[in-house]
Amino acid sequence: MYRIAIDVGGTFTDVVAVNETGDVTFVKVTSTPEDQSLGVMTGLERLSAQLSLSLTELLPQTERIVHGMTVATNALLERKGARVGLLTTEGHRDVLEMREGLKPERYNLRLPRPEPLVPRHLRLGVRERLRADGRIETPLDLQSVEAAIRVLQRENVNAVAVCYLHAYRDDRHERETRRLLEAAMPDVYICLSSEVLPQIKEYRRVSTTAVNAYVGPLIKGYLQGLENRLQTAGFAGPLLVMLSHGGVAPVEEAVRIAASTVLSGPAGGVAGARRVAAMMGAPDLIPLDMGGTSTDISLIVDGEAHLSAERGIATEHIALPSLDIITLGAGGGSIGRVEEGGLLKVGPQSAGAMPGPACYGHGGISATVTDASVVLGYLDPDNFIGGAAQLDREAAHQVLRQIGEGLGIDELRAAEGVHRVVNTHMAEGIRLATVRRGVDPRRFTLLGFGGAAGLHVTELARLLSLRRVLVPRVASVLSAWGMLATELRLESIRSHVGETDVLDAAAVQAIYEELERHGIERMSHWFSGGIEVRRMAEMRYGEQIYEIDVSLDGIDFTTPDALARLKSAFEHRHEELYTYSLKEQHPVLVNARVTTVGVLPAPPREPLLQAGAPPLGTRERDIYLGQWIRVPVYSFTALAAGQEITGPAVVESDTTTVILRPGDHAVATPERWLDITIE
Repeated sequence: MYRIAIDVGGTFTDVVAVNETGDVTFVKVTSTPEDQSLGVMTGLERLSAQLSLSLTELLPQTERIVHGMTVATNALLERKGARVGLLTTEGHRDVLEMREGLKPERYNLRLPRPEPLVPRHLRLGVRERLRADGRIETPLDLQSVEAAIRVLQRENVNAVAVCYLHAYRDDRHERETRRLLEAAMPDVYICLSSEVLPQIKEYRRVSTTAVNAYVGPLIKGYLQGLENRLQTAGFAGPLLVMLSHGGVAPVEEAVRIAASTVLSGPAGGVAGARRVAAMMGAPDLIPLDMGGTSTDISLIVDGEAHLSAERGIATEHIALPSLDIITLGAGGGSIGRVEEGGLLKVGPQSAGAMPGPACYGHGGISATVTDASVVLGYLDPDNFIGGAAQLDREAAHQVLRQIGEGLGIDELRAAEGVHRVVNTHMAEGIRLATVRRGVDPRRFTLLGFGGAAGLHVTELARLLSLRRVLVPRVASVLSAWGMLATELRLESIRSHVGETDVLDAAAVQAIYEELERHGIERMSHWFSGGIEVRRMAEMRYGEQIYEIDVSLDGIDFTTPDALARLKSAFEHRHEELYTYSLKEQHPVLVNARVTTVGVLPAPPREPLLQAGAPPLGTRERDIYLGQWIRVPVYSFTALAAGQEITGPAVVESDTTTVILRPGDHAVATPERWLDITIE
């Protein structure tokens, strides 16, 4: 039996299969942005051929498929989501536009205000009102709801978000509104704020609910269409969707909370990094995922990644728990250009999958990072994707020559400049994830993955004074590989504001018990295996406006010292993040959160290699490292366990290339990974 993971990126779609003995097989195919399922099915067919099977033979032998995608992300970035109507409490329809009184760049006076996902004429007030304690101030006016529904029908909306004031305390008005909507508009996607994000902070709740409605119909259509394609081809197992919090869920849950798929692909990379941390005994990692369109940077501390509710994409705030990932517009397809004043800029614009870099030969006319890598000799034009494609060397030189003309230098220096700029940009992203948060990056190992990372990681390590770099054999598809080591995950949340010195411990215990019952009941509908429950608290000091996650492991609210231990746990976490705590202050518990986990069997570890003699017959080629140097070229997949390589050298496989610079010393692990020490 096989387990398959599929990760759709902006440029390539990665497909990985693991069998019962742990053998890993993977392929990369070009993504199809117009319909991502086309690239998915092409990738599955290519994978089948690699395994000497037909697709209709492979899928019946597949236990489960895990899928990471960019459907929601693209819809937000390109503003191509659903036509959404918003029903909200009368007098509050402009919350979505006022945001929190803040602009994305608050000191940029010329920055135009972001256009709301829901235009004002589709934001409709309904007569109803709950007080902050949940008591009904004004009962739901059914005639008001029906009048709003008639407007939505006339405007032909295909999604409706319902977000009433203080509905997180009592959702009866939202549930009654949904009943009326379903009766009048049965084909419309409907979501309630009390189900999407039942917590305080009105703008964040309405923004997240609006995003959910905006991407929901697209997610529903895409996933249901993909399910049908897979079932027609013989797949009978579950299709699981990677979510932004790092867990997976069935299609029905991904459709219900569609906003949780916005970081679907990058979350797989963090899941893979956690698995690497455990396998390699490297609990502190900086995962750097550099693909064709962007670079994702995160942090693994003591083997774990942290969640954040402060995510935003395309100026929209999504307050669902999601992995703390910094995304930069720096990938192999990032476009270089010379701006006024002779300033060289790289990204965030990308050549994408089509036409792609000029060297792809698909009509691209812009100089990209990949084109620069060809000019510098880092990529072998005759051995791209294992020889399945050939790069156009002359096209790469031509577009870099144009960059050079704008800078008054030749194409070689221009290519070197493109690499320096993109490396500096990524190094600053890593500093943003570490130094600017009070974390010293020098104690971390840099984990390079994604198809383009190997060309840059050793230079990045030097820029940041890091001593160790890991590059897995599955680097180019590590996000998909990591998805196979995830777990079913459900987040349940409830607001309960109070300082630790006045909280009622019994009331807090009752909230957690209710959230646990709800989570276990829902998880049991999807999953018959072992279920674990994890408690978290979102807390802050009274003067702060952002909460931090605090683990409640070992805290029992039925014991007399529970609230004192809660205060101590918050202080410890605050010191970890910000190097200080205020012992004299009592922190505030804002949200109780329970994570319900369905534990999926971990994929078997790939068979390890025994130490042997290094293979002979390595090739050589010239690469530019300040000057042209002739270096040996090693096959990644042919490395022997324990083999040592001293830079300068190139290690390449069908899907990735690693540049070792002078002073770098690499050792091949039993997994055929590169463990690199930086001088």
